[in-house]
Amino acid sequence: MMTFKNPCQFKYQTSISQAAQQSGVNTANKRGSKAILLVSALSALLLSGCQSTTTTDLMGGTPYQTSTRPTDNRNLDKQEIARVRTSLAAQYIRKNELDTAQRQLEKAFAADSRYAPAYDMMGVLLQQEGSRLNLEKADQYFKKAITLDKDFDQAHNNYGVYLSQMKRYKEAAAQFEIAGSALGYEGRIGALENLGRTYLQLNDHPAAAKAFLRALDGNRNSVIAHIELVDLLLEQQRVQQAQRLYDETLMLVQGQGISPRLLLQGIKLAAAQNNIATRQQLAQQLLSAYPLSDEAKQLKTWLNNPEAPWK
Repeated sequence: MMTFKNPCQFKYQTSISQAAQQSGVNTANKRGSKAILLVSALSALLLSGCQSTTTTDLMGGTPYQTSTRPTDNRNLDKQEIARVRTSLAAQYIRKNELDTAQRQLEKAFAADSRYAPAYDMMGVLLQQEGSRLNLEKADQYFKKAITLDKDFDQAHNNYGVYLSQMKRYKEAAAQFEIAGSALGYEGRIGALENLGRTYLQLNDHPAAAKAFLRALDGNRNSVIAHIELVDLLLEQQRVQQAQRLYDETLMLVQGQGISPRLLLQGIKLAAAQNNIATRQQLAQQLLSAYPLSDEAKQLKTWLNNPEAPWK
């Protein structure tokens, strides 16, 4: 393989539902106001009495109704409390306040022991903590989330990320396939990118290419799919197609700086097309900007023996 030595970075989601994801309020400058909204929402849910109260959705979206009447709406209130607690946990996880996040999730379980997103979130939390014991525990939480709601696409994707981290790649691919096939799931493209990278780990390059092409079909701006497909096309010596995708990639990352991997891809393309000037320019840029990178090491090895294949 040419440049697949780089660690795979899989995408997981920490919001609790598609509706919550669609609200899209994640920027740092809004965290203070969101914390106030979240506390207000939780307080409203815990009030006793016999009236209905309109509360702002905890992620800043559409208002929802909470009723404190002691009969027909009691179960609904418990689920809403679990939802609020799980959303609070997600925010604490993003800030790496894992102990506080766990306490929120325990309260979510106490409110509604069958609330699937809370189990998924606990799996993410334990995975992020990363100790051997917690990694083992995470597996059961992801499984529980999926058992409670087999159509919970986000849990399938997150479980796939976990399985990939544990190097259980065949199992991971099955989970990513479920999430990547779920039309309407907001994280579907990320799941397909994860699926492609998992197939790379399994050394199944045709399946990987198919997954990345599916990601591009869903979102032509997928940088990950572009970069991975350039390498796969170069491996097949389909240089012109690789060059077109590479040019598209440079347009997508314009203004963000060029990574060592993209520089090495440009060097390979220039070498394949006997473009000596471009090859030398990009090689100098790579060696100067990223002298300790794996890509720089690959370039030096190749420069010492240009007739050898890239590794």
